[in-house]
Amino acid sequence: MWLIPIVFIVLLISGTAFAYLMGAVSVVTFIAVDKAQYLSILPQRIFAQLDVFAFMAMPLFILTAEIMSRAGVTRSLIDFAMSTVGRFKGGLGHVNILTSVFFAGISGSAIADSAALSRTFVPEMKARGYNPYYAGAITAASSMIGPIIPPSIIMIIYGGLTGASVAALFAAGIIPGLLLAVSLLVLNSIIAHVKGHPGGANDNADLPKFLPSLLNALPALCLPVVILGSLVFGLATPTEGSAVAVLVALCAGQFYKGLSFRMIYDAMEATARMTGTIFIILAAISVLGYLAGQMGWSSALAGWVESFGLTGTQYLFFLVGIFLIAGMFMDTPVALTLLIPLFAPQALEQGISPIHLGVVLCFNLCVGLITPPLGKCLVVVSALTKLNYWRLAYAVLPFIFVQILLLMALVYWPSISLFVPSLFGFSVK
Repeated sequence: MWLIPIVFIVLLISGTAFAYLMGAVSVVTFIAVDKAQYLSILPQRIFAQLDVFAFMAMPLFILTAEIMSRAGVTRSLIDFAMSTVGRFKGGLGHVNILTSVFFAGISGSAIADSAALSRTFVPEMKARGYNPYYAGAITAASSMIGPIIPPSIIMIIYGGLTGASVAALFAAGIIPGLLLAVSLLVLNSIIAHVKGHPGGANDNADLPKFLPSLLNALPALCLPVVILGSLVFGLATPTEGSAVAVLVALCAGQFYKGLSFRMIYDAMEATARMTGTIFIILAAISVLGYLAGQMGWSSALAGWVESFGLTGTQYLFFLVGIFLIAGMFMDTPVALTLLIPLFAPQALEQGISPIHLGVVLCFNLCVGLITPPLGKCLVVVSALTKLNYWRLAYAVLPFIFVQILLLMALVYWPSISLFVPSLFGFSVK
């Protein structure tokens, strides 16, 4: 057994990727506890973990986001947002948030959104008189909308792990995602009036005209409508909807004159790299999950939780604390695949809706993306804008507070998440 911590520490110090680290430690543990004979079943276990129909949608949604981000849609979405909310006090902050809402319907990734928008908004907001750390903080905070409003990569992973309907999860994320955007808009407005932030333009004459900017942004705005429409009306499965999304993204790329064979090749290469990263993490976690089953860790954990007498909402708040801490230190796919098999079964046995649970936990992990000490979106914004990480982390605290309040509301009132799925006839039990 003494080999296990040694292998873990050596691989961790050497900078080994998490998937290889967990896989190696799990294999060494099998040998150390005299269960090496079960290693012959690992290939089957790994393929069983990955052989989930819902996972087929993941690479296609990633490809859609890559095509759209490389086709030059950013400027059109910013112009449309500017024409809509740029005239208000703190206008560029509002534009930042609204653009993140539009991007959420394309990328489904908080890190991708923060990377795409930080280079655009932080310098622009700084040039118009905003504190650069406030500009970086609102960019990081608003990027969290990406994984909540569909399509969402992490909701696909959750659905694959629990068997929950991905379409229902997508529908359930609409109201929480929009409430998050409204909460951030209200907070930005309050801060803008307190600190005297400027509008989004020097005067209204500088703002893009609404109708031309709408027409120019329409191809990009059609994408989330196509995805959601096909899913909520039962016209397509998430996998079929993701394939349609790729087609719409190609048409939009042609409209924005950003489509080329080289761009498509680069988008497919990036998609393969990101999909491979996620799948190898899933494979490593499946090995750990198999080990946990053999060692009885899941049963021991369930007994430990039951000893606290936590049920229903109390158990959800318990999970909120665990997932919030995990989100600070771990990649979202890693935290999901590691913790969902351990904690979700007890929640489902207590009658908690798998759809409600999915929205709460995915929202929860996303808060960790902007929470120090290791919030990934903060790291991305800090690296791309050359802002001091800890000053940026301090500036984002008011946004974290608002997001945690909304998270508490989602836990207390499941109807916020379940209204839209129930409206369109999805099973939420």
